[in-house]
Amino acid sequence: MNFYKHETAVVDDGAEIGDESKIWHFVHVCGGARIGRGVSLGQNVFVGNKVIIGDKCKIQNNVSVYDNVYLEDDVFCGPSMVFTNVYNPRSFIERKTEYRDTLVKRGATLGANCTIVCGVTIGEYALVGAGAVINKDVKPFALMVGVPAKQIGWISIYGEQLKLPLEGSGIARCEYTGEQYQLENGFVSIK
Repeated sequence: MNFYKHETAVVDDGAEIGDESKIWHFVHVCGGARIGRGVSLGQNVFVGNKVIIGDKCKIQNNVSVYDNVYLEDDVFCGPSMVFTNVYNPRSFIERKTEYRDTLVKRGATLGANCTIVCGVTIGEYALVGAGAVINKDVKPFALMVGVPAKQIGWISIYGEQLKLPLEGSGIARCEYTGEQYQLENGFVSIK
């Protein structure tokens, strides 16, 4: 395979790393991990055994992608954001058989220092603001902020807020790409 690995990074035997990926300083990738093409793993990233990272994902510094976390293509994980995999951890109780799956769908952005409580799905192209805490599923194209996170709007694929109501129906156009988005039955789609 053709990928870059900094001399301080550790990639365990068995890990699958796609072409053109970059693994920076002090990263540890466990042997069961599957990492796609063109992925960037920033300084001090940890990737567990039961993890799948899609093509062209960017995982910024100080992020741990624990077992049972699955990232589709083009996901952005901001600096120091947090994934969990056990809902009710105790140091004195073994709960490795209780890991809950977390799925982050294509093109979603997870802002710096946000926390994703395990067992949720983050929809396509959703944007989770810096410092937010996600404890329930997030709709595609949703803009989420706060603790716990609440939806405050809708976001385009380009990453700009759309002029759509939270509920009801409507049509909006992305100012930058001209793509048209439609809100109907509580979900946004490209028209």
